[in-house]
Amino acid sequence: MNTRIEKDSMGELSVPAEAFYAAQTQRAVNNFPISGQTMPEEFIRALLMIKGSAASVNITLGLISKDLGQAIIASVHDLLNSVNLLQHFPVDIYQTGSGTSSNMNANEVIAHLASIKLGQAVSANDHVNCGQSSNDVIPSAIHTSAAIAVERDLLPALEALKQTIEVKAQDLDSYVKTGRTHLMDAMPVRFSQSLMSWASQIDQNIDLLRAIQPKLQLLAQGGTAVGTGINAHADFADEFARQLSLTTGLTFKAADNFFPLIGTQDTAVALSGQLKTVAVSIMKIANDLRWMNSGPLAGLGEIELEALQPGSSIMPGKVNPVIPEAAAMVAAQVIGNDAAITIGGQSGNFELNVMLPMIAYNLLNSIKLLSNVSGLLADKAIASFTVREDNLKIALARNPILVTALNPLIGYAKAAEIAKLAYKENRPIIEVAEENTELSRHELMQLLDPTKLTYGGL
Repeated sequence: MNTRIEKDSMGELSVPAEAFYAAQTQRAVNNFPISGQTMPEEFIRALLMIKGSAASVNITLGLISKDLGQAIIASVHDLLNSVNLLQHFPVDIYQTGSGTSSNMNANEVIAHLASIKLGQAVSANDHVNCGQSSNDVIPSAIHTSAAIAVERDLLPALEALKQTIEVKAQDLDSYVKTGRTHLMDAMPVRFSQSLMSWASQIDQNIDLLRAIQPKLQLLAQGGTAVGTGINAHADFADEFARQLSLTTGLTFKAADNFFPLIGTQDTAVALSGQLKTVAVSIMKIANDLRWMNSGPLAGLGEIELEALQPGSSIMPGKVNPVIPEAAAMVAAQVIGNDAAITIGGQSGNFELNVMLPMIAYNLLNSIKLLSNVSGLLADKAIASFTVREDNLKIALARNPILVTALNPLIGYAKAAEIAKLAYKENRPIIEVAEENTELSRHELMQLLDPTKLTYGGL
């Protein structure tokens, strides 16, 4: 490999000749050969937007020359439009807990490109990092990247999922199925009622995610090293937030108190907790679909999911509920990510949290997984499943729990006796009730009508 010599405060180091980064990035590459996974692209993009916004503000405040600042901004623009962006950001997720390695990686890459554009040396620390510290840049990049991903990816995906469920519910309102509690037969419900329960879950998740966005759009930028704002212009924080808002289209604000945004990751922990709730909702929907689709002969067989691929390498003709299974795995991973983020949030030691890169990675991973699987669940499972009405009617006709509707007329004890006899003799409940009460067949047909029972009341 062709190399060149770069120098930092610790001395000289060989760096690949074609690399845009310099010594500090190379030290991180050498020091952290841990996972082989780099920081997510969404995080890197947010980091670059922070650097571009900072340069713009520093020009306005007279802290760097216009030519130098414009070279930094142009370099950021080139990187954001690069098809091979991540090749310039090789630092492992598991690095220094402040994310200093990633911050300096960005500073070095931008400085390299800006130096070429300007025709003179641009400093990674003095110019690109002017008025900044890794300790406020990385928390700000976490908030920025997560806010963008939630607003542009997750919320639209959940809205689409909710709308798909609502449309399907309306289409299936005339279908009545056996309700189940404890996985056992219960009173009947309309398909629309089951599906609208899912839609309400998703709608509540959307509301809670929107509620946390204002906190996510508060930034640590301007607090610099420990929250005091040392080496930052008094107007930097507010001007930076305004500039980043223009760049992203979201409304960011400087925090009134930088200390908690640098020393903790409470907002990230709260967002992760809400992502976990979304995952729990997705798991519930996926498992309901799997149960209703089970069989098709020896299970419930209430619905038939779209056949997407062969289900077995040895059993011909087998088709499995692959999308709900994938959704359930996503939910499990997001719940695991939340556990890691929770532990990371506890590592706010005095004035700095020292698990920032891991928190960033898992938070963005959860948002991405939930965004992607919500669309698949909507389009390839919910929108396309068909109802097996014949199976629904067979189960409803033989459901002894329908006798619950007779409680006000014959009492709980008598109704229980009839239900047990229907189970024992494997006979339709209406026949057993007709033989063991003074109610006529016509009256029983009215009282035990499954559709009527889904509307509740006496």
